[in-house]
Amino acid sequence: MLLRRCGTDALLVEVDSLTEVAAVRAALHGLDGIEELVPAARTVLVKGDLHGIRAALKTVDLTRVPATHPREITIPVTYDGPDLDLVAETAGTTADEVVELHTAATYEVAFCGFAPGFGYLTGLPEVLRQPRLDSPRTKVPQGSVGIAGEFTAAYPRATPGGWRLIGRTGITLFDPRSETPALLQPGDQVRFVVA
Repeated sequence: MLLRRCGTDALLVEVDSLTEVAAVRAALHGLDGIEELVPAARTVLVKGDLHGIRAALKTVDLTRVPATHPREITIPVTYDGPDLDLVAETAGTTADEVVELHTAATYEVAFCGFAPGFGYLTGLPEVLRQPRLDSPRTKVPQGSVGIAGEFTAAYPRATPGGWRLIGRTGITLFDPRSETPALLQPGDQVRFVVA
């Protein structure tokens, strides 16, 4: 674990894996003096009482992630994405089996980024892990559900993107007028269900 000072009241914690990010996030979540906690793929930015943060980080076991799932969220999906057949062919399975595999898994929001409300979800079954498209789309419709590498996600708004799209949801993933604009938060558990 490498700690880098960011300004007067923040640290960037650099680690080697998503598991280690989750361990750091769990250790710091709810700690007195924390003003902001922002996990990413290999880092956690934490703002607040640096003395308390450093003390908490000394006891973190990066190999163990305590179960800290503040919420369980269900996302209804219509599985009719333009890449569903491509995903099935690449996985050596059928489109129906892709849907079964995708809905049978329980996912965790590892971190958020790319666009407001875009949560990177881990827990994708190994057989469904596939590369991004060779040529990204210039516009992915809002609500599209896709997969790329070890992640699955739903697009909160229309943006460019290179993920393989397997379906779509009508759920609101980001509402700037809401007290908590982003539906998904790091640590949340997510299940996809057939709409």
